[in-house]
Amino acid sequence: MTVKTTAQPGPQVPGPGAPHPRALARQRRRASAARFWRQYRTHRAGVLGLVVLVLCVLVALTAPLTVGADAQSVTGAPGGPLESPSARFPLGTDRFGRDLLGLVIWGSRVSLLVGLLAAVLSVAIGTLIGITAGHFRGWYATVMMRITDWFLVMPTLVLAIALATVLSRSLGTVVLAIGVTTWPTTARLVRAQTLAVEARPYIERARALGGGHWHVMSRHVLPNVMPLVLAQTTLIISSAILAEATLAFLGLGDPTVVSWGGLLQDAREAGAVSSGAWWYLVPPGVAIAVVALAFTLCGRAVESVLNPRLGVSR
Repeated sequence: MTVKTTAQPGPQVPGPGAPHPRALARQRRRASAARFWRQYRTHRAGVLGLVVLVLCVLVALTAPLTVGADAQSVTGAPGGPLESPSARFPLGTDRFGRDLLGLVIWGSRVSLLVGLLAAVLSVAIGTLIGITAGHFRGWYATVMMRITDWFLVMPTLVLAIALATVLSRSLGTVVLAIGVTTWPTTARLVRAQTLAVEARPYIERARALGGGHWHVMSRHVLPNVMPLVLAQTTLIISSAILAEATLAFLGLGDPTVVSWGGLLQDAREAGAVSSGAWWYLVPPGVAIAVVALAFTLCGRAVESVLNPRLGVSR
């Protein structure tokens, strides 16, 4: 009796003309990025916010070349205290005689950096807690969600002020104070998205094929929640910049660096309101409002592109 054996199919080897899997993955990422940009640029408000942010970043990066580091020096101030705007000083001078235009440009570096780092820290904490709470569930999810609820009901600014008061006054303290107090919203959103992703059939197939917890969370859940994380990051940066300005205005920032909130705090100490030195208050305040609004417009546009069901107006 003859026994027929069927050959088992071996691993698929791409032919000479077939694209390499990595090249194919790069091609798909480029196509996805191009598709995202085509949809993003249809949002006029989002494009306007992006243009404003690009200009602000360029101004901040070129500050050492345009205004120089001497603009922060108190000893070599070129003007008199609280001079009103003029041809020499377009935005006037501060209480030490320094050019406010140069100070606002230098302050953009600190405010943008602190806002970005604080937002990244906040989103990282929220994403980690949200994914793990949505994946493991049980007592771990219960404990994490109760901690999240506690942070949600507590005033964020009060917690940030408490942390900034206890720790040393530095930029790292400000970033830490903002990051560890603004993550609960991200954790809630990411957990809800994680529960929705893990209810799909391919997650069950991945587990049946031997995929462990780390494999499921890193290879299946995280890529699906990244669009939400990206949109949340752009929205949180504006809140982080406002929080940094608030802490600096209250005197809890780093006194050795120039930031927009620090300029407002200096104006308050110099009595700019009572003396009528409006030029001391308006430029840093307008800069904070414009950058925060630009990040918000970009965040809403990104959220609308990644989730068209939101129906955000263009």
